[in-house]
Amino acid sequence: MSITTADISKLRTSTGAGMMDCKNALEEAGGDMEKAADILRKKGIVKAAKRADKVASEGKVASYITPDAKIGAIVEINSETDFASKSEDFVTFASAVAETIVKDNPTDVVALSTLMLSTGKTVADAISDLTIKIGEKISIRRFVRYESTGTVVSYLHGAKIGILVDMEGGDKELGMDVAMQIAAANPKSVGREGVDATLIEKEREIFAEQLRQQGKPENIIENILKGKMDKFYGEVCLLEQPFIKNEEITIQKLVEDKGAKVNRFVRYELGEGIEKQEKDFAAEVAEQMQ
Repeated sequence: MSITTADISKLRTSTGAGMMDCKNALEEAGGDMEKAADILRKKGIVKAAKRADKVASEGKVASYITPDAKIGAIVEINSETDFASKSEDFVTFASAVAETIVKDNPTDVVALSTLMLSTGKTVADAISDLTIKIGEKISIRRFVRYESTGTVVSYLHGAKIGILVDMEGGDKELGMDVAMQIAAANPKSVGREGVDATLIEKEREIFAEQLRQQGKPENIIENILKGKMDKFYGEVCLLEQPFIKNEEITIQKLVEDKGAKVNRFVRYELGEGIEKQEKDFAAEVAEQMQ
């Protein structure tokens, strides 16, 4: 298949590899972006899989927690510009939507759009009015609602990153420490049992191939792999991460010392997974390849 400059641009952005390395990897992978990234990793050209799933987009992540901290929600609402998302009307709308999610428990964004806000308008009508007033397309992208027998905690970092945590035990300070840890360190699951089996197998395969590329004999690769996988789990599992305020202890020890337990969490980062065209860079690549 034909490899375009836009494909090369996207792979280069997501991996940090050189232009020609990206072009060759894409050709070897038959144009498959994910396979090309793995090829680059196996060759040691990139250190980690940095998927192009966090690209710039504007809007706001908002949250709402009930006074008894038993129910909470976060929602991502997108706009075309950062200026629009900072307007009082947009901020008020985002807060009202988060509260409605908690109150009415919609199943999805379509169901949410039919619900009534505290203003007396449906969410869909409020979006239409806001779009006309601001002059930009406004859309609700996603949301999560937690109901807990313990405590639900939320943390917003500049309205760009939103965290929702469901915990048992502990206190408000612990909940905020855990939420801030998730915001800063971006774990993928609470513990090892929550890590996707496909991801684990892929990481093992990539680490093993890296070791073979270094000339390591097969009989010792398995031993080295254990250490590499332990390090991998230490990065992606919340409980195994070093606490950002005291790296001498893990989050697991922090939580256990308070007699608490983290049941689940979600981390939203504004715009992750939304693709934007990068015309200038694609043109630059095309020029260099002529």
